[in-house]
Amino acid sequence: MRSGGTRPRTPGEIGLSASYARGAAVLSVGIGLTGLITFGYFSLASHSLDPDEYGRISLLWSSVFITVSVLYRPVEQMLARTIADHDERGVPGTHHLRVAATIQLALGVLFVGAALALRGPLQDELFGGSATLYWIMVVAVLAYAASYFARGFLAGHHRFGLYGGLVLMEASSRCLFALAVAVGIAEGENAVALGMAAAPIVSLAVVPWALGRRLRRRPDRLPGDPADPETDAAGDPEFTLSRGTGFAAAVLLIMLCEQTFLNAGPLLVEATEGAAGAALAGFTFNVLLIARAPLQLFQAVQASILPHLTRLRAGGETDPFRRSVNLTLAAIAGFAAAVAVVLLAAGPLLMELLFGDEFDYDRGGLVIVAAGMGLYLAGATLNQALLAHGRAPRAASVWALAAAGFVLFLVAADFDDRVLQVQLAFTGAAACLCGGLYALYRSTVSSAHVERTAARRSGA
Repeated sequence: MRSGGTRPRTPGEIGLSASYARGAAVLSVGIGLTGLITFGYFSLASHSLDPDEYGRISLLWSSVFITVSVLYRPVEQMLARTIADHDERGVPGTHHLRVAATIQLALGVLFVGAALALRGPLQDELFGGSATLYWIMVVAVLAYAASYFARGFLAGHHRFGLYGGLVLMEASSRCLFALAVAVGIAEGENAVALGMAAAPIVSLAVVPWALGRRLRRRPDRLPGDPADPETDAAGDPEFTLSRGTGFAAAVLLIMLCEQTFLNAGPLLVEATEGAAGAALAGFTFNVLLIARAPLQLFQAVQASILPHLTRLRAGGETDPFRRSVNLTLAAIAGFAAAVAVVLLAAGPLLMELLFGDEFDYDRGGLVIVAAGMGLYLAGATLNQALLAHGRAPRAASVWALAAAGFVLFLVAADFDDRVLQVQLAFTGAAACLCGGLYALYRSTVSSAHVERTAARRSGA
């Protein structure tokens, strides 16, 4: 039986860690390119459209990705965790895939009903009366249902090359629409916006590869790694719809809070600033891209670390689990510090080159967002560790408290500079989130270590 204490790493542990490192590296390249291409999409749109049109594009983006992240990423996370857990324990069958597909289909139907019921407010108030932008949003959200299901499937099976190809193809195809407007082949906000609906559809070209013979074959187990008979809610052979829905509901709340962090600022600015709201929302959106773009890169870490930690958790590997989390947190700290230094030295110049000189970018405010980005990414890493331990409901409660504080500060605080208010709110709430999740993580890991030590002694 594996030990939870300090000891030399076994060949199986080393092989699993190496597999995780290779997968994360491959996926990081694909998603890193995706982040750069996404920057390109918004840079081209910013230079090609007037401020009001660009503001509506940023609002459409926020609306689409709030919706798809809240609705569909829970199923992606559930699939990644459950597939990895079943592979580690040697649990056969595809019942968990049917459960996940049922939940995803139900969420898509729920979205369609809500979108049709709210068509008037969405079309007239959010998109300035544009029926085209409204229908682009509907089509894009539905297309992402299949895209996120495929992501969870690929992540759980450690097919990170295909995962990276999917998101890279999505970003590239979307950027082509903005490029067409920039060079004069097409014109207007509608042409730029169409890329958001086309991108997830085009990205599904990788699905035939995912369904190929190599992926259908059960992954090889590492030598010396027998299936662990211990089960939990996400790894139970009798993985039911009710259990899957419970896990997905907790993660859905986490995703809702995540999108509150990333999108509530621009949306509240647009809602409260009258005629200038759309343009100022676009400016606020640009500033928060400092946090958004690294999050695209961090998708590589999220997609790879959850199934990796789940395998370690299922096999009782306490020490490698901690090492993986600590290594990721150290890498995030170094990355955030580097971004802060670059922004301190040349932040305003870089932002003006990327998005034009219609607005003045404050150097200190950009550094504040960089600090918040680091804290937020650290919190997201700790969240994946908690999901691997099956602590989704408790993690969701921490997210809910932090997001509520974020919104309360935006609504109640009286700031003349609305952009600075968003920057301070984001960083302060990210610090609270990171601290709360770290305390929960330490408690969870300590409890797991005590339980496994007691079980070993009882077995001896």
